[in-house]
Amino acid sequence: MNLIIDAGNSLIKISVFLDKTEIHHEQFAISEFVKRIKQVFGAYPNITNAIISSVGVLDKKDMAVVSLFCEVHQLTNKTKTPFKNSYATPETLGVDRIALATAAFYHNPNSNTLVIDAGTCITYDMVNDYGEYIGGAISPGIQMRYKALHQQTAKLPQLEKEDLIDFIGNSTETCIHSGVVNGVSVEVNGIIEQYNHRFNNLTVILTGGDALFLSKRTKNTIFANPKFLLEGLNCLLEYNKK
Repeated sequence: MNLIIDAGNSLIKISVFLDKTEIHHEQFAISEFVKRIKQVFGAYPNITNAIISSVGVLDKKDMAVVSLFCEVHQLTNKTKTPFKNSYATPETLGVDRIALATAAFYHNPNSNTLVIDAGTCITYDMVNDYGEYIGGAISPGIQMRYKALHQQTAKLPQLEKEDLIDFIGNSTETCIHSGVVNGVSVEVNGIIEQYNHRFNNLTVILTGGDALFLSKRTKNTIFANPKFLLEGLNCLLEYNKK
């Protein structure tokens, strides 16, 4: 039984996997980490291995708590991966992107796969049909765009994402919503088209906190899987156990 810990920019997400099946999932603020980890091990005492993917929000004391209960693998850019990593600067590749590339490698073997992770940032990660990770792109996420418009201007309000009635805004608020939501949608669709022109039989997987929100706005055939990163982490853990 595996414990998967994804410490993102906003929340901690954890899952318990029995082989390839997720049997428990929850998410919470970092301040609750120690309490929630103890509760999970109390509920699932058969957990023998854990993997931690952290973008920097967890400190060593938090990670040490997990090691009291089981064997722990901390995901880094030196972790052994099943795919060939052709990134020019592998030492700078984020652990979240490593996990997504792993999920793509196992989910869609010997095929061209583009993974779009719509979270704090929107990342694009490409694994080709040779099992090779070749890179992608990073751009601001939806909430980051809303915050930037508010924080870097004098009068624009802070808004939360919502569905568009029309892409032509007729007030300051609807213009902001159009600029952010329609802008992101056009970006995602345009980038998918670029990849479609270069790679045959491309599979596109959309994941992350805004995956379901954006999936309604893509004109391309995609597969929305909000837990794709967690599945990739479980595959990485199994791969490194061997």
